[in-house]
Amino acid sequence: MSQTEIFRKRVGHHMQPAEVVVAPDAKCGEVVARLSETGVTAALVVGSDGGLTGLVTERDVLRRMTFQANSDTPVGDVMTTSVLTVKETDFLYHAIARMRRLGMRHLPVADDAGAPVGLVTLDSGFVEAFDERLDQLDRLTQEGTVDGLREVKAAEVDLAQGLFDDHLQVPEIQSVLTHLNHDIHGRAVEMTVAGMAADGHGPPPVAFCFIIMGSGGRDENYIYPDQDNGIILADYPDADHSRIDAWFIEFSERLCRDLDAIGFPLCKGFVMATNPVWRKSISQWRDQIAGWCRRRSTVALRLSDIFFDFQPVHGAFGLARELRSYVTELMPANPMFLQELQRDDEAQGVGLRWFNRFITEKDDSEHLGALNLKSTGTLPLVQAARLLALREGIEVTSTRERLEALHGKGLIGADTHDYLRGAFRLITMLLLRQQMRDYNAGETVSNYVHPDTLSRRERDMLVEGFKAIRRFRDRVRGDFTGDVF
Repeated sequence: MSQTEIFRKRVGHHMQPAEVVVAPDAKCGEVVARLSETGVTAALVVGSDGGLTGLVTERDVLRRMTFQANSDTPVGDVMTTSVLTVKETDFLYHAIARMRRLGMRHLPVADDAGAPVGLVTLDSGFVEAFDERLDQLDRLTQEGTVDGLREVKAAEVDLAQGLFDDHLQVPEIQSVLTHLNHDIHGRAVEMTVAGMAADGHGPPPVAFCFIIMGSGGRDENYIYPDQDNGIILADYPDADHSRIDAWFIEFSERLCRDLDAIGFPLCKGFVMATNPVWRKSISQWRDQIAGWCRRRSTVALRLSDIFFDFQPVHGAFGLARELRSYVTELMPANPMFLQELQRDDEAQGVGLRWFNRFITEKDDSEHLGALNLKSTGTLPLVQAARLLALREGIEVTSTRERLEALHGKGLIGADTHDYLRGAFRLITMLLLRQQMRDYNAGETVSNYVHPDTLSRRERDMLVEGFKAIRRFRDRVRGDFTGDVF
């Protein structure tokens, strides 16, 4: 596992299976024998209902047998009770940080019913593998309060700087940042749900899934993304709408306010769960998407462009999977909609004019002469890759994965794939580097990079990257419109 995977992996990716599961009346001698046979270092003790009641390690059994027990002693007499657990879907770095704080070497993994399904073990080799990241783990697992999560957000920026200084490719850093931001959002959702219950609003009236769109849905966050979020609700009777919607209105207002305080600015375009456009039942979402396809208005195109990169962050992930399957099946059957989407995307041009001259900012006085590398660099590539992926029924949402899938289908050649990946790596590197400079200088973090800050080699490479993206967009335009010029 690399130094960065720990920030992306879930507990289920690293846990050992629950190989030794015993009842409290199992004999200590038998448990030691089973541990020796399997090579597992701890046994999980379950009650008659299948729920976890305790944990006992081979070391515990042998030590206690030496002083106060024998091989026939029930393991329930020597086990550790009140055992903390994690779920398979929890982030691995949270589990490791908890184990470090509490001095634990074993942490059971349980399902929603409390039954053990695995075990996380913190051995010395694992700790050594992540030695240089352990302090960051501790900072990234502050308590689930607004102040605590604000500290997590600040630690995240420092982590990004460290990974950048270690010369990790920026798309990989973006993936780490995105997963950390998903974790923060998920913890903010839990905090808000708990606050609603504490204030007398009760638990969520129906199952729901909190989703993130835009760069967060594509695994492409930089250090200060704003809010692009929504909610998918399980279907419910129309007669219950007023009661259920009132709960989620209050929930959304609290959540988005807290996310803003944590460090995710409110979306200026109101792409947030507080807006009913982005807060709907699964059936209403399907109807809305089908309506976008029928109307094909400018507003519908812009809304769908934001939405199509959504990813689930917290709650009933099955709702998001169901909606993703619907989108994946619907888009290839609506070529006219995709054609209109391509025409609308054409307005977002690549930042290169004739004779390889950059298109720089002329209206924003704060960034005169600078390149907006998001709107004229990554975004044109993101849009083109998304269009082809939607047409081909490709479910993945990150730009890199979409390009890989298109290459795998033979829709883009090896050279084109290589040029586009290189262009994406370069532009994201230049953007993140500038954002780090802005942050460290106490200046406003933006998407602008001035050409004068680039080396001659970087300028030459950027020109070639822009050309590759422009060729790709020209090809996509031809595919959807038949235009060859």
